[in-house]
Amino acid sequence: MPTAREALLDAAHAALAARPWAAVRMVDVAAAAGVSRQTLYNEFGSKDGLARALVRRAADRYLAGVDRALGSAGGTSDRLAATAAWTVRAVRTDTLVRALLTDCWSERLARPEASVRRSAASVPAQRRADAGPPTPAGLLGQVRDRAVAALGEGRPPHDPAALARTCELALRLALSYALVPAPGGGAGDGVRLVREIVDRLSDPAA
Repeated sequence: MPTAREALLDAAHAALAARPWAAVRMVDVAAAAGVSRQTLYNEFGSKDGLARALVRRAADRYLAGVDRALGSAGGTSDRLAATAAWTVRAVRTDTLVRALLTDCWSERLARPEASVRRSAASVPAQRRADAGPPTPAGLLGQVRDRAVAALGEGRPPHDPAALARTCELALRLALSYALVPAPGGGAGDGVRLVREIVDRLSDPAA
């Protein structure tokens, strides 16, 4: 059973799908989650605190999907292709992930205000959310670093810089296909191209 915090985030996410963030009311979010408005404020502090938590959860869920893809079976190209496929799917299905990776926000989205330097929240999860979302470059860097760590583990000595370049190239290629699909092609085209490029690279990671 979800916690009150998760239920509130689910309710806020559903509300955001139906109307612009400016039109989302805290009282409606609380009612949809089946908790009091005071519980909502205890968890998030304010509507902007709720927005920061919503965006933070989207980033965390995207990264969790990255970890699952990197932990899948296969070699370097298979696991990077799985990560590329997840990135394409996440960008196309979750507007918050799309905004996080591109920095393209609209009035419909819960774009948090500037980061809170010292959060006064009593809830640890909110203090983390109050630090603010990662920048697109920061989030991409986190994915690249996770890929380097996962793909380099247990392998013969390799050039970390070359592996990092391979991973970043695969991710940027996946992101470009997610945003601008090839004419007549689907997400699979981008994933196949990621696999092809990684296979052809002549570094030790390939």
